[in-house]
Amino acid sequence: MENFDVIIIGGGPSGIITGITGKKQNPDKSFLMIKEDEKGLVPCGIPYVFHDLEGVKQNEMGPKGFIKAGGQVEIDQVIKVNSDAKEIATKNGQKYSYDKLIFATGSSPIIPKFIDGYDLEGVRYIRKRYNYIDELRSDLQHKDKIVVIGGGFIGVEVAEQMAKYKDKDVSIIEMEKHCLYQAFSPDFAKKSDELLTSAGVNVVTGKKVKKIIGKDGKVIGVKMEDGFKLDAELVISAIGFVPNTKLAKESGLELNQNQAIRIDNYLRTSKDDIYAVGDCSGTHGFITGRTDNIMLASTATAKARVLGYNLFNIKLLRNFYGTLSVFSTEIQGKAFASAGAIEQTAREADVSFVTGKFKTMDRHPGTIKDASEIEVKLIVSPGNGEIIGGELCGGKSAGEMINIIALAIQKAVTVYELVSFQIGTHPLLTSAPTKYPLIKAAEDAIQKIESS
Repeated sequence: MENFDVIIIGGGPSGIITGITGKKQNPDKSFLMIKEDEKGLVPCGIPYVFHDLEGVKQNEMGPKGFIKAGGQVEIDQVIKVNSDAKEIATKNGQKYSYDKLIFATGSSPIIPKFIDGYDLEGVRYIRKRYNYIDELRSDLQHKDKIVVIGGGFIGVEVAEQMAKYKDKDVSIIEMEKHCLYQAFSPDFAKKSDELLTSAGVNVVTGKKVKKIIGKDGKVIGVKMEDGFKLDAELVISAIGFVPNTKLAKESGLELNQNQAIRIDNYLRTSKDDIYAVGDCSGTHGFITGRTDNIMLASTATAKARVLGYNLFNIKLLRNFYGTLSVFSTEIQGKAFASAGAIEQTAREADVSFVTGKFKTMDRHPGTIKDASEIEVKLIVSPGNGEIIGGELCGGKSAGEMINIIALAIQKAVTVYELVSFQIGTHPLLTSAPTKYPLIKAAEDAIQKIESS
């Protein structure tokens, strides 16, 4: 039986970054990664495989960095963990012993078994597996009527990409009043519906799917609870993901209410020397303090770096105490981004807030060729002016500006501090220094706090 100091189960972003960071911090330790598929995918890039990228190959991701750092990779599947003996067994009949074991087993799409017809031929999912997505991309070319169920980020991005084929009739169904409603306040989420419509997507919101209709075992349509029907040759269910924790549960690890692996602030599980990172591990809200189910590669890699540093002793204090939920996407050339609390989540958690808003151009003067309108909303605690959330809509600058807001939330920056934020500006790169949107939104929030 071969022994390794560290064994990582899974080869997604969290497993790779944990392995690279951990090996660099501990070059004398032996690291083994066991992953099921030889080829992996960049999770966030999957929707763009269906049009903007020329094929799945352009979105391929692998553990080259981990191997270069000195790690070893085996293509296999772990089927048993004996935490008392500190041993694992694989599908191919291999056995290994470990000092530290890391679950980085990721997540899988929710299979809607509660919807009649979920198992018909032509009902597909966004699985994070190379061969499956390659096959789905090929299948798409022969289908003209496509229905996407679920108006979250994955559903919206997939629907927009498929609508770029002008010979295809693409619809998206979302049970909430707007697409992206879980990540944006109603005024911003409404803009996503409008942009999807302008992209050629038939947007159906406020309706719940009752049945996927079939004939001779193949999908032919989707029926809503109110009787509304859509024809379909291909149905893509994108209603969310669940953590892959079957092996963890069988291994005796504690799971939380979302069936994710319960971890402490340093990614330690309920068993000694076993850790969990990425989509399979639990998260809780930075603002609300509640258990949530955020599955983002950015979140996963943030936790992975902490774990990589601290595998054998705590070198890096974890100074973030919850998940900020920093999201961004682009629809029809317009960027949407959010971080922290939005209006709905703040209300649900009984958190008091005011909003500060501002809209301007992201270049100055606004007549510069590539200028785009940028709209900022800050969610602010009225008690002390602390920034607890933010949303942006506009040009590509939103993608990095939301990271500034995320840092402000994480470091408890107030709007009173933000108004004296020292910035660098340039006509070709940023908004004007006289009306930098984050500062102007902070001023708007201060005015609302002082007038209340």
